[in-house]
Amino acid sequence: MSDQDIKDDQEGGARRPPKEERERRWRLMLGTDEDRLSTGDQQLCRALSALYDDGDEGDGKRKGRGARRGGLQRSAPSVAKWMGDIREHFPASVVQVIQRDAFERLGLKQMLMEPEFLAAVEADVNLIADLMSLRSVIPEKTKDTARAVVAKVVAQLMERLERRTAEALRGALDRSKRTNRPRFADIDWSRTIQRNLRHYQPDRQVIIPENLVGFMRKQRRLVDLDEVVLCVDQSGSMASSVIYASIFAAVMASLPVVATKLICFDTTILDLTEELADPVDVLFGVQLGGGTDINQAVAYCKGKIERPAKSHLVLITDLYEGGDAEELLGRLASLIGAGVNVIVLLALTDSGRPGYHASLAGKVAGLGAPVFACTPDLFPDLMASALRRDDLHAWAARNDIKLIREDEAERADA
Repeated sequence: MSDQDIKDDQEGGARRPPKEERERRWRLMLGTDEDRLSTGDQQLCRALSALYDDGDEGDGKRKGRGARRGGLQRSAPSVAKWMGDIREHFPASVVQVIQRDAFERLGLKQMLMEPEFLAAVEADVNLIADLMSLRSVIPEKTKDTARAVVAKVVAQLMERLERRTAEALRGALDRSKRTNRPRFADIDWSRTIQRNLRHYQPDRQVIIPENLVGFMRKQRRLVDLDEVVLCVDQSGSMASSVIYASIFAAVMASLPVVATKLICFDTTILDLTEELADPVDVLFGVQLGGGTDINQAVAYCKGKIERPAKSHLVLITDLYEGGDAEELLGRLASLIGAGVNVIVLLALTDSGRPGYHASLAGKVAGLGAPVFACTPDLFPDLMASALRRDDLHAWAARNDIKLIREDEAERADA
């Protein structure tokens, strides 16, 4: 089976009449004989059967749903080929779902020990979390490949998040002032078109603007708001949040407008501030799993804050405290009273839907600290608003983010 055969099958799917395409999908779903399927569909069928079907293979033909006993076998080349087949037929988002199913159904976490498998797998934040949790048992022959995979995902995340973070922290549009020499992204198109209507070219049906109107930029007033402490829960349930927080910490540490510290914790404390120049080193320094002592971590961060009125503590945790919850509340109240801008993020994930300790979350909210979950795409704007000391309750409302209320503690305790 050649690559051209597969390509022809895929392109043919887009050209098939609706009735024929419906019949094709029914054949795939019901598991009819493979002889009736095209070359590409046979490959797709075998790739999915290897993971999802039960039963015996029999004479090598699909005889119905559940008739084949699939298996990826425990050899890296077999899995690498399977991953290649999956990527051939599905977009990356679907590939990642199939990978997670494979890890759960077939125990493929063992395959993370094989460099051939790591080279073939579709890397994402979930895979990085697996590698971080398994790094102590990854054999030497695989460590270089694992690091390369982590570096690839980090580079993708940096590309996605770095520019927006730098822009949010360094400067933003000041729509109260205008300029005739705006950057392209700052052009006020409505006013520019109105001012240049007389330059309309009928033969070309376009307006050629001779005078641009745009918004001026202003620099953030960060001189007295220059210290950010990211205090991140590294217990197993917070894996994705740790990864994103580490990336953001590395980005923010590269900007001269803020001094950034990264503190990760479970029942121990890991100060990764000195590693922020290399986010890959940061991620390999994180130790996922273990218990949670938030109070101890906040105490450590409090000791690192020298100028409370110029400091921002971003505590990223689901608030399942294994330490002294009452003492934790006292420490947070003390920090807020001293002028520290305390923000509690229950999660920093793509879904923005956290599981959290409702009672403690409500009590922290009662101290006056905003408590909510945030997505990575909104985090740069959140930090810019925090550094300006904007009302984050209003910011959350504008972005349709659910804020935890004080009465949630009472409902949870009841």
